[in-house]
Amino acid sequence: MALAKQERRNKIKLGIRKKISGTEEKPRMSVYRSNKNIFVQIIDDVNKVTLLAASSLVKDISEKTEITKKDQAALVGKLIASKAVEAGINSVVFDRGGYLYHGRIKSLAEAARENGLKF
Repeated sequence: MALAKQERRNKIKLGIRKKISGTEEKPRMSVYRSNKNIFVQIIDDVNKVTLLAASSLVKDISEKTEITKKDQAALVGKLIASKAVEAGINSVVFDRGGYLYHGRIKSLAEAARENGLKF
């Protein structure tokens, strides 16, 4: 019997997390996508600390009701990249969280790359 969608994503997510880990020099950029919003964290896995976070619930982004979810994700990517560059973080390891690199995830990643993050 086939796995349910959430079970499949969790299995992929665990496989990804086995292979990648964030350090102080190159932290992990973790993405979570809900039906309405998108959340990003930059995490140092060695010290088990979240260094930065951004989401579509930020007032500047949530006020824009006429934009699509992909555009919303791009704004979050731009926000997290600008926060990271200000904090002195230039390169990260991208953790897509078991989601396909398509749509909102791709939009967020490309916006972060355009605004100064390397991964």
